[in-house]
Amino acid sequence: MKRRQFMGSVGATGMIGGLSAPGLLTMTNASLAQGNDIPVGLLFSLTGAVAVVESTLHDAALMAIEEINADGGVHGKQLRPIIEDPASDPATYADRARRLMIRDKCVSVFGSYTSASRQAVLPVTEQRKNLYWYPTLYEGRECSRNVMYGGAVPNQQQDELIAWAIENFGPRFYMIGNNYVYPKEENNYCKTLLSKLGGEVVNEEYVPLGHSDFSSVINRIRSEKPDVIFATVVGDSDVAFARQYHAAELDPGKMPVISLTRSEVEVKAIGGEAAAGHYSSAPYFMGHQTPENEKFVEAYKSRYGADQVTHFVSEAAYFQVYQFKAALEKLDPSNITPEAIRDAAVGMSMMAPQGEILIDENLHTHLWPKIGQWQTNGQAEVLVQSEERIAPKPYAAYDGQSCTGQGLVKA
Repeated sequence: MKRRQFMGSVGATGMIGGLSAPGLLTMTNASLAQGNDIPVGLLFSLTGAVAVVESTLHDAALMAIEEINADGGVHGKQLRPIIEDPASDPATYADRARRLMIRDKCVSVFGSYTSASRQAVLPVTEQRKNLYWYPTLYEGRECSRNVMYGGAVPNQQQDELIAWAIENFGPRFYMIGNNYVYPKEENNYCKTLLSKLGGEVVNEEYVPLGHSDFSSVINRIRSEKPDVIFATVVGDSDVAFARQYHAAELDPGKMPVISLTRSEVEVKAIGGEAAAGHYSSAPYFMGHQTPENEKFVEAYKSRYGADQVTHFVSEAAYFQVYQFKAALEKLDPSNITPEAIRDAAVGMSMMAPQGEILIDENLHTHLWPKIGQWQTNGQAEVLVQSEERIAPKPYAAYDGQSCTGQGLVKA
């Protein structure tokens, strides 16, 4: 399974409630929502390798749409979800996105989980001048005016985490990740922070996606005796690594795994005993105690089953639909276009399950970093929470580059 591969002026404040035809012209000057409903695309894989996680994003987004419709919709119109299953294949994401934007005239598309799928959809979205709502944490280094980025970028997960880990466990880091862009970029950012904080990397290695035999990695960890294992292995690889680490009787109290990618979904597959004692950094954990989160979790479990879990990507898939709704409410019903929705969303804040979030001028989201320790019940105890929401800096690791409301700026 592949993964990823405050304050400005606020235009509106909201509360999350209730819980291919290449010759066609791009429809940007006239409203795309001329009928009795507002068409929106859901482009999440329901089959294939990433469906185990991406289907939960579909579920969260669909639940938000149905809550909004039950509450009367927007401008007296219902949101009409048009569902496509890209089957975990990047080329299919692009094809289905084109279908949603051209044939179905969707004013926005919500979708995908991996960076590969987002990058496949990006040129289609930009060509059609549409709007793609992407909920997943990712490696940064992107600055499109046609993507609404709901997940964390490296500075929002690591700035507080790395200093905290050094203070509590020590400066020697062992890096293990899958061999693709997301782990490498996150590790590059981590190394920048370590150099500033007096830390060091004792080993850095990558394994193929889907890799499941970590015996040699664990032997090297045992030999090197690092203070922290900084993990960006994902999906099935993370499950295998966590189980084998536990079976090797390595003590998380002395050598904890600190992950940017492990959520309640992975922990459910790993098992509470094997995951307990290790840590994750994320803007959201299911056990976060706010009224908004209690409503979100209760509604999700009521709809999809008492044994289901919410996590930091499904939460973003959920709140992005409400951001979309709040942007629509600021518009004249005759001017519901992707560009108008984007412009209306900039600077807008609302209460999400994780806390009050804000859409930056660079279309990324101000979020609330948290550090959680996994417990035997499969939930994380939040040990550290940022005192303020953190601004996204998708080019934080690259001096002289920044993502602004005008796009990428180079010094």
